[in-house]
Amino acid sequence: MELPQVRGKLRAGQALSDLTWLRVGGPAEWLFRPADADDLSAFLAGLDASVPVFPMGVGSNLIVRDGGIAGVVIRLGRGFNATRVEGDRVVAGAAALDAHVARKAAEAGLDLTFLRTIPGSVGGAVRMNAGCYGSYVSDHLVEVRAVLRSGAAVTIPAADLALGYRASRLPEGAVIVEATFAADRGEPEALAARMAEQVARRDASQPTTELSAGSTFRNPSGASSTGRPEDTHELKAWYLIDRAGMRGQRLGGARMSDKHPNFLLNSNGATARDLESLGELVREKVFQSSGIRLEWEIRRIGEMAPTSDGE
Repeated sequence: MELPQVRGKLRAGQALSDLTWLRVGGPAEWLFRPADADDLSAFLAGLDASVPVFPMGVGSNLIVRDGGIAGVVIRLGRGFNATRVEGDRVVAGAAALDAHVARKAAEAGLDLTFLRTIPGSVGGAVRMNAGCYGSYVSDHLVEVRAVLRSGAAVTIPAADLALGYRASRLPEGAVIVEATFAADRGEPEALAARMAEQVARRDASQPTTELSAGSTFRNPSGASSTGRPEDTHELKAWYLIDRAGMRGQRLGGARMSDKHPNFLLNSNGATARDLESLGELVREKVFQSSGIRLEWEIRRIGEMAPTSDGE
């Protein structure tokens, strides 16, 4: 594959298991870390249009299959992680960690506290319309700056992204480089206290010290922990998994958490196949138990590696 010249870093055969929170996955055919948005634009403009491109964040909500990813994986780094406050708006690079953005906003008296306990970076949060405690990215997002697969730099208003429950409508191959959020005012001390309480609640209910990728399946109701009357246990993925008897279930090195059964864990040297297979087993058992087919929230990408029998 002939690739354009870059100012950033371009590497063949990078093991993606080093870059995902679940610590699984085969190699990227090529991994590109652009120096800045101009470097990214020039690279995509010069890249053969037939070469697939996959924008990857910090790998917090991702299973990369054991056979790896063909084409170019793009991972944004230091040139894309700045956060600044402009009046009642917060502008964050796509590689900025959600928790860091929440803290930076709170220091300036702006309330983006819902981001504090969302794993990963801003680009992924926008793409998935991440949410927590009744607030979603869609409640605050003003616009994003992105580089299209053609290399063109564009600004996309939030309304054009069709943000829904764990979903957005980004152009195919587009790479988000920056997002602008609107936020209500609040006292920095009160915002900091709220975030501390959220972290304590998360740590009490989720396996934060183990290798996971956050929530494995979407809630069938489309609801988060909102506290609304309709947001009952029966509408939650964890409840359906527990009722199906899959809390703590193991397959190879993969396990469903005993602490929170909607968390898929790499507990003992799991492969991506172990993790995905256990997830599919959970989906089947939940369907048998409740008639509800759970949908994956974790993204699964790449090629399956052949098994020992060649399948």
